Amino acid sequence: MTTTLREEDFAEGQAGDGRAPAPSRGRVVAGRFFRARQGSLGFALLTAMFLLAFAGPKACRWSAAELDFTAFMQPPSTAHWFGTLQTGADVFAVTMRGAQKSLLVGLLVAVLSTGLAAVAGSFAGYFLGWTDRTVMWVADLLLVLPAFLILAVMSPLFTGGRWVLFVAMLALFLWMVTSKIVRGMTRAIKEREYIKAARFMGVPSHTIIFRHVMPNLASLLIVDATLNVSAAILTETSLSYFGFGIQPPDVSLGGLIADGAKTALYAPWTFWFAAGGLIITILSVNLVGDSLRDAFDPGARRST
Repeated sequence: MTTTLREEDFAEGQAGDGRAPAPSRGRVVAGRFFRARQGSLGFALLTAMFLLAFAGPKACRWSAAELDFTAFMQPPSTAHWFGTLQTGADVFAVTMRGAQKSLLVGLLVAVLSTGLAAVAGSFAGYFLGWTDRTVMWVADLLLVLPAFLILAVMSPLFTGGRWVLFVAMLALFLWMVTSKIVRGMTRAIKEREYIKAARFMGVPSHTIIFRHVMPNLASLLIVDATLNVSAAILTETSLSYFGFGIQPPDVSLGGLIADGAKTALYAPWTFWFAAGGLIITILSVNLVGDSLRDAFDPGARRST
């Protein structure tokens, strides 16, 4: 009987009023996102930056490690699209290498920090008690620690393949505020009827958190991860500018900007291409983050 009623209701909804089934939430959010001009623009710019950073070097005859000893500090030309540095390195190849590293750092830090905030905040808000006190104590401790100083002291460890350690340390200092928001939202979600029903049915607590609590926080976590990309890139750039971020022989946009600033007045191509790539990347990520926020909560813009 139940199946028959559902089929009749479905048929009535299709034939009676001619309306199609309601689209999924993901499709609705995607439609709102791409209808917004800033969302489409940000997505297009970010996609272009990724394609340029990872596919562009394949079209260039020079690699980041090659030096042209016949062209020192040369302006842009057909041989060197973005010009050359004092060492004869191709600016385009080096800039794309730095963009790759900065984009990877931004994405990895965003995923790690948002994931840590989601797990820590949801477990603290669900269990409360000593779990809540411990997690919030750690979060409060990290909030007052001088992150820049700690990363500067540890910078000699970030050489070669150990740049992943820099990513982990940077993510460690970016999760605390979001975890507090997640904790408060989890305390409200755990009182809903379907969460109580799952508990009464004997579903393990960790299963409830991962299957029922976190999906309800998806909109917050997606937006937070997007905005954390730009925060991580800016932090990495600032540290690398002062020599405390990604260490040689690796390069990043921050290190390139620091080196190019010394010759920016008489050789602007050594500075402005790296700086322009950073500006476009941060702008596009922020546009995507703002549009995602509006797509998940369309009433937020109208209420401000």
